[in-house]
Amino acid sequence: MKLKGAQILFRALEAENVDTIFGYPGGKVLDLFDELFRSHVKNILVRHEQGAAHAADAYARVSGKVGVCMVTSGPGATNTVTGIVNAFMDSIPIVVLTGQVQSYLLGSDAFQEADITGITRPCTKHNFLIQRVEDIAQTVKDAFHIASTGRPGPVLIDLPVDIIQMEIEEADLPVVTIPVEKSQTPIVEECQEALTLLARAHKPIIFTGGGVVLGKASQELRQFVKQVNIPVTSSLMGLGAFPASDPLWLGMLGMHGTYYANMAISNCDVMLAIGVRFDDRVTSRVDAFAPNAKIIHIDIDPVTIDKIIQSHVSIIGDCKATLRIFNELMATGKYNMPAGQTDNWLKRVAAWKEEVPLGYCTGENIKPQCVIETLYRLTEGKAIITTEVGQNQMWAAQFYRFDEPNTFVTSGGLGTMGFGLPAAIGAQVACPDRLVVDIAGDGSIQMNIQELATAVNNKLPVKIVILNNSYLGMVRQWQELFYGKRYSQTDLTGSPDFVKLAEAYGATGLRADKPEEMEAMLKKGLNTPGVVVMDFHVEPEEGVYPMVRPGASLNDMLLK
Repeated sequence: MKLKGAQILFRALEAENVDTIFGYPGGKVLDLFDELFRSHVKNILVRHEQGAAHAADAYARVSGKVGVCMVTSGPGATNTVTGIVNAFMDSIPIVVLTGQVQSYLLGSDAFQEADITGITRPCTKHNFLIQRVEDIAQTVKDAFHIASTGRPGPVLIDLPVDIIQMEIEEADLPVVTIPVEKSQTPIVEECQEALTLLARAHKPIIFTGGGVVLGKASQELRQFVKQVNIPVTSSLMGLGAFPASDPLWLGMLGMHGTYYANMAISNCDVMLAIGVRFDDRVTSRVDAFAPNAKIIHIDIDPVTIDKIIQSHVSIIGDCKATLRIFNELMATGKYNMPAGQTDNWLKRVAAWKEEVPLGYCTGENIKPQCVIETLYRLTEGKAIITTEVGQNQMWAAQFYRFDEPNTFVTSGGLGTMGFGLPAAIGAQVACPDRLVVDIAGDGSIQMNIQELATAVNNKLPVKIVILNNSYLGMVRQWQELFYGKRYSQTDLTGSPDFVKLAEAYGATGLRADKPEEMEAMLKKGLNTPGVVVMDFHVEPEEGVYPMVRPGASLNDMLLK
């Protein structure tokens, strides 16, 4: 029996338990999309290839599986690059399948040819250009392994059209081998050294990052914190790993972190950093970051160790495995802190919480923070929240309290405007029975607003909350603070009527202009079946605070 390359590819995807991909057809992948008719794999037809990459990214975050998208050659492939970089910077496992011109035309500037493997080499864990039909199945196996093991990330497979059209006898196909799993087990002696240092601390803090979420180590983290009774803060990507409802939770740290998280980081004497890469939005001035602390750094990627912040004890290993060892060692009783050793520290942290809590002033206009707080209350914190990028993203991180991992889906490292709506689609596909809400700004939502058609046509009942201030809000805030209020090119007056636009796509559109309308409209939107766009006209010049000025230390914050 003869098999075409396209058939082999879909057999390989099914062998990886892929049931859904996100794609957009074109000339060089017609054979692949034709094979969909005979495959168990379902395609979600997006309206732009960038949307496919973002949807696959969010699907991966929420489901814990590898996300997959499939696009054509040339502009189809290059349109995924932003999504690939986004996944690369946030360590998200996706496999991107791109069509390519005939292999014998490579390098000839053929119609819709692009050197996508060359373009994406710096922003993928690995990429492949298939040159033989015999290599397809093994390449897919390798790609999924690379994407999902170690520090996760995107992998691209480029498929020349003549290779996917080529036929081969099934009996002549090579046997697919399973890649060897590399050990990620931490060294016990290093764990003992870390716990010994932590046991001597008088002002300890735990700082968690996206590695705890991606490493599925949330339960182990919670068990550990319960034993050591140490305050916890996190990066944007780490939200949800530790419950925001816990008294030891300090909120997010960094440029728009809480006052008390930043003060605790600035005054701690030992920091246990788990699954973090010390991004500049977290550290600000590196020489002033936790200046008096001894650093214990746990990460699966050895490249991150001592790259930004010098550690005193470093553990290269999987977060889940490392925390399991920590919990086993703590159970022996050898690493307990003396009674009362951190009492003064816990009182000081509690005082910081009282001194400058997260808050905002009410007024004549709807306050965006109030919209987020009300959304949290109405959903009881049980929604999956995706965000666009900008002020909307920071207000969501500050005022929606995440108790569970994989419920906050945002573009952290790259800060990609237009991420939230396709991400909501990917999250809703992964969790069809969950409420999924995209918190958006009126600027960012327009980057990929065409994906409303994807949501409506696939009956994916995502809810979109637009915090509409008629500005590119975060850029405007910087112009207000650092550029003499010269609002150059950030005024978005003339944006579309989002209610009418929603209706044009077949969705429900709602609008609230006054504070007294806000809660009732939000309730209505959340309870309306199908796709709903809720347009909240909020205070135009509201800012995100606290804020650490660029180049300042974390304890030097603008509070309003």
